[in-house]
Amino acid sequence: MKSIILLPIILLLSFSVEAQYNFSVSEQNPFGKLNPKAVTEVSDYEMLIGESKCTSVSRAPDQTWNPEVNMLWRFKYIMNGLAVQDETLKEDGIHSGSLRQYNADSSAWYVHYFSSRSVPSHFPVWKGGTNDDGDIILYNKQAAPNGADGFYKIRFYDITESSFEWIGTWVNPDETIQFPTWKISCQKI
Repeated sequence: MKSIILLPIILLLSFSVEAQYNFSVSEQNPFGKLNPKAVTEVSDYEMLIGESKCTSVSRAPDQTWNPEVNMLWRFKYIMNGLAVQDETLKEDGIHSGSLRQYNADSSAWYVHYFSSRSVPSHFPVWKGGTNDDGDIILYNKQAAPNGADGFYKIRFYDITESSFEWIGTWVNPDETIQFPTWKISCQKI
């Protein structure tokens, strides 16, 4: 008799837990889904969700460009579709990722970056948003090698359903000086 009473309760609990996380990564949605209760800005990354084959190129110490490195860049919705996570898997063995949350109170994205290159005691944070062209632009305060004040600016641009570009640039506070140090070009797969 107890099992007859418990069965509907167990079924109800398992259904409510499953329904509670409809937007998380699952077999049906390998990159999660945008939660309709998320702030509108979470959709800024909508066209990047999924996997892309990319080429990454960064500056060498002598300021020339290193050879290109192939990489896979994967974006997915996390926290039941309320935020975005990405990870890069590079052929050179240096992998990285970010946790991306939009704060409606400050009207800004906060992006926490991590890498297999080193394990920091705290994650660097980029802050920003989108411009009128739909580019995603984020900044992190960073001095130049000579000590000059500035920021490391990252920008996703030329975003389409099939491709996007990314560039990392050191800029001075009024952006009259810009020095690109890292470029990534991606094709969705």
